[in-house]
Amino acid sequence: MILHIGNLDKFIPSFVEFVNTEFESEEHFFYFYGDRVKYPVEQRHNVVVNEAKLGRLSSVLHHVRLIPQLFRAKKVIIHGLFNQDTVKTLALVPWVLKKCYWVIWGGDLYSFQKPKIGIKNRIHEKTKAFVIERIGYLVTYIPGDAELARKWYGAKGTYLECLMYLSNVVAPRRSEYIRIKETSSTPINILVGNSADPSNNHFEVLDKLTKFQNEEIQVFVPLSYGNPEHAEVVIEYGSSLFGNKFVAITKFMKMDEYRKFLASIDIAIFNHKRQQAMGNTITLLSLGKTVFMRPEVSQAQLFKEKGIKVFSVEQITLDRLLPEERTENMATTVANFSFDILKKQWSKIFEG
Repeated sequence: MILHIGNLDKFIPSFVEFVNTEFESEEHFFYFYGDRVKYPVEQRHNVVVNEAKLGRLSSVLHHVRLIPQLFRAKKVIIHGLFNQDTVKTLALVPWVLKKCYWVIWGGDLYSFQKPKIGIKNRIHEKTKAFVIERIGYLVTYIPGDAELARKWYGAKGTYLECLMYLSNVVAPRRSEYIRIKETSSTPINILVGNSADPSNNHFEVLDKLTKFQNEEIQVFVPLSYGNPEHAEVVIEYGSSLFGNKFVAITKFMKMDEYRKFLASIDIAIFNHKRQQAMGNTITLLSLGKTVFMRPEVSQAQLFKEKGIKVFSVEQITLDRLLPEERTENMATTVANFSFDILKKQWSKIFEG
């Protein structure tokens, strides 16, 4: 039995469906913790979701029941190492870690950079380091993240390249989306960030865009999830700078609707200081959009190695990709981030 554990999140429902459809469902057991209403995962015999209705008690019971599952499993796929109780549970049974595969989401790795205030947080960080050092496999498609896990946490596990989730592959209806907006049409639609998380560094980007205030632009900022208080401040600030040229997206969109929205974008700016928004970035690049990001982040290096052209946030312009650049970027993105590649990579992990 291959055991999947982690917190229920936006990537999980489609992943469960993907595994149950493309592989032998009888070989997989999904054991997640979280809000099934917010993240509706399919009801199946091999899916268990313990909801956080009872607060702390729910989490304790969930992880007590997890221990025998860890013993029985042939392999354990850890979907993001965020939950403190999951980290503690894994630390209590270190002999199972050699059969664990850590699917690195980003935030679970880069939390290393955040200050550890209070003894509780410092103990958790040491426990997390104990676990990561002993985990057998590091699953990501960004080699730089695997290297950071080794540098920061002393990880010794084998690096396995994998696109991880369906959000990181080219949209199946890509050819339809490409036709939504002609590259030469106006206004120029600019996307800033991917959420209401302060890590998007919205204010810095909005300030950089003020030199284009009098141009035919529309500035779109997704704020439907993340920090609501931060979202309110961003809306107030953006509106003060751009007036009705500023558009805050505060409601969740279904996947197809969101991809159509991304297809209407001309220029995207991701000002994160760490690996983030990869699903958005891959979709935009596959549609021939111009993308700006910090050159020092691990995904910028990944795109450079694969020959995909992205630009620095320090040199933002309204110039869109030349036709030949656009064609090459789209072809290279499609070749490297496809459904078939995702399936082959997971097949290798499951069967290896």
